[in-house]
Amino acid sequence: RWLALPVLLAAGAAWIAVLTTLSATTQAILPNWVRGRGLALYLTVFNGALTAGSLGWGALADGIGVPATLWVSAAGLLAVAVLSRAVPLPEGEADLSPSNHWPEPLTAEPVRNDRGPVLITIEYRVAAADQDAFHAALRRLSEARRRDGAYAWGVSQDSGDPERVLEWFFVESWAEHQRQHRRVSHADADVQREALAFHRGDGPPRVSHFLALEPGESTSGVPNGGKSP
Repeated sequence: RWLALPVLLAAGAAWIAVLTTLSATTQAILPNWVRGRGLALYLTVFNGALTAGSLGWGALADGIGVPATLWVSAAGLLAVAVLSRAVPLPEGEADLSPSNHWPEPLTAEPVRNDRGPVLITIEYRVAAADQDAFHAALRRLSEARRRDGAYAWGVSQDSGDPERVLEWFFVESWAEHQRQHRRVSHADADVQREALAFHRGDGPPRVSHFLALEPGESTSGVPNGGKSP
């Protein structure tokens, strides 16, 4: 029993170190605009799992006894320790500060903030030999599009001109797209530059913004393309 005290002290220190690491990592990988909501979700999941785990371990101890339950938990800790080496926590070193490199979309007239959904299209020209690598780069870029506000994303190829590739995504409203402009980070900009490196057009990719046409809306209010988002 005299070993119990130092073992419990070491276990308590390890527990505090784990909590600190998880909390710091959660904050480091979240940009400012979503950090509060992300931490709230993290705490909800953590405390919910703690409650469910307490009930589960109590039920197991009631069924097989406390000593056997402690051996099961020890085996579980060893298994998690091995798995954690294979799936390390993200480093959190990406620059998540806003890049503000998207120009404001051109509009023929003011657009209501609640008007939507908004379809954004980006037209690239990509050589046939680069299609696979370009598509892989776009897949990485799609993660940023969805995280920053897009609820649907896709990439299409012109059947009559295979080198003409169209990336498209939807956001809920014009105001949401404006917020999307402010959410793009420097890390996202780096991923976008990887995709743009495959573009072989005479100018930058053509970007267009399409608003859902509502009854009574003037068609002159549909925004035309800007430059690269």
